[in-house]
Amino acid sequence: MGDRIRKTDEEWRSQLTPEQYHILREKGTERAFTGAYLDNKKDGTYRCAGCGEPLFASDTKFDSGSGWPSFTEPMPGANVEMEEDRSHGMRRIEVRCKSCGAHLGHVFPDGPPDRGGQRFCINSCSLSFEEKNQG
Repeated sequence: MGDRIRKTDEEWRSQLTPEQYHILREKGTERAFTGAYLDNKKDGTYRCAGCGEPLFASDTKFDSGSGWPSFTEPMPGANVEMEEDRSHGMRRIEVRCKSCGAHLGHVFPDGPPDRGGQRFCINSCSLSFEEKNQG
């Protein structure tokens, strides 16, 4: 792994919106069914809103009905790391950007069985989207 991107809180606050800062740096969660990418059906790449690293391909996105963009797996070689999260009286697996440490969401074992069985439940605020060129 390369060096992790390190910035001060002031630098992160100047780069991110208040909602993005809360989610990416303070491990918050956006309200269900409010995210910009929930219903996005375009072809392309979902990147970390904090550092721009490619994380998820649009062909792994599916409608889970959960209220957040859901993916079956990260892109091959993506800078995604997972760690146990015992906050809020629950036991979950947190998904973070390995490059900048941004909180992305959580992964659950209730995804489509025919596509690996995982559901990466990711906050839209933690992502940016790069549409695939149509030409």
